[in-house]
Amino acid sequence: MNRIIATFRNIWSISELKTRILFTFGLLMVYRFGSYVLLPGVVPSVLENASKQRGANDLLGLINTFTGGAFNKGSVFALGVMPYITASIIIQLLGFAVPYFQRLQQHEGESGRKKLNQLTRLLAVAVTLVQGSGYLTFIQAQKAVAPNLPATVFWFSGILVLTAGTIFAMWLGERITEKGLGNGTSFIIMSGIIDALPQALIFEFTSQNSILFVLEMAAWFMVVMATIVIIQGVRKIPLQFAKRMVGRTGAAGLPTAGNRDYLPIKVNAAGVMPIIFAQALMFLPATVGQFLSKSSAGEHPILRSLQDYTSPLYNVIYFLLVVIFTYVYTALIVNPQQYAEYLKRQNAFIPGVKPGNNTAEYIDAVTTRITLPGSIFLGFISILPGIAALFGIKSGFTRFFGGTSILIMIGVILDTLQQVESYLLLKKYDGLVKSGRLQGRVGGVGMIVGEGNP
Repeated sequence: MNRIIATFRNIWSISELKTRILFTFGLLMVYRFGSYVLLPGVVPSVLENASKQRGANDLLGLINTFTGGAFNKGSVFALGVMPYITASIIIQLLGFAVPYFQRLQQHEGESGRKKLNQLTRLLAVAVTLVQGSGYLTFIQAQKAVAPNLPATVFWFSGILVLTAGTIFAMWLGERITEKGLGNGTSFIIMSGIIDALPQALIFEFTSQNSILFVLEMAAWFMVVMATIVIIQGVRKIPLQFAKRMVGRTGAAGLPTAGNRDYLPIKVNAAGVMPIIFAQALMFLPATVGQFLSKSSAGEHPILRSLQDYTSPLYNVIYFLLVVIFTYVYTALIVNPQQYAEYLKRQNAFIPGVKPGNNTAEYIDAVTTRITLPGSIFLGFISILPGIAALFGIKSGFTRFFGGTSILIMIGVILDTLQQVESYLLLKKYDGLVKSGRLQGRVGGVGMIVGEGNP
């Protein structure tokens, strides 16, 4: 306990770090306040009643979780930063297929990054107009608009306010990234996810007996620990750097064998993206079911199973999709040939492996092998909410047992702690951990919005 108190005292004694912490929490409070400001003409009680009739784990429930409840309230931040995330994913995927975007990503350095950021912002506005139109149509279909407000006026004012809200949320995220802690966009998403956690915990505590609740907390703790391990897990490929000969020693007076270093390959290089892609596909049967609900096709047992996140069929298909997308996305973002060329330029090599194509093949083989446990873990994490529900855990709390929620929360927390530890070590204080080093996330949403690269 004394060490924890001393660590907090050290953190607060670093002026720049204290300023960044206060700045981050200040902007997050502004965002949370905005999530309670309603769109003109919206009747929030109608939207909230309609949301209670839907499942908490459907597409709209997931969006509501990421926006901290703003979606079901009809808030000006109802779309949050989701259009920006969508635009970022589109831009990144274009970077794998379109030469112009490949050139901006790989060869134009800082100027290319600025151009990509500007294109992402513009695309985010276009995505907001499309998603905002769909959201306003959804509100009108729920009859959640004041009856004395003309539909044209509601739509025009609503689309302007939603677009302005998304742009403002993007601006808040960029300011946090620039002057606060960690990646601002990821922080905003995490704040929306955590918003529902206290209420879910209280409801779970009041609806379960004490022994079951303690067992649930123990199981949740184990899931969190396992998630941290897999997020920080790397396979270190040993490297050697050749030295320029000076007599019988290297240029720095070291033996000619050179310095030893490591090439870290993430066990979970794909981050949270495979789960997001798999969820998008799993939501399609539910969408089809809504259109067919009035017909006999809507009552088909297979279709009903694919809409139930606790059914065995749903979980088997979901698990397999996550495993497949993990391999696909890892293959897209981990380029062994690029690694091999970089090592060759740095005059480095893997002991026992020839430079060039042999190095690329070796890195590709290692990546393929370590992706297997990473993909299996992601698949297991994705179906944990369904497994938790089968054990009697309430639906409001099951989402925190797995899926995107827990991966984003833990990833953002690790990134923040890593930055705090860097400040502590820079000022000659003890770090947050006694041994080893904290590692942040190098994939997933953080990578999409500019946190780093694998």
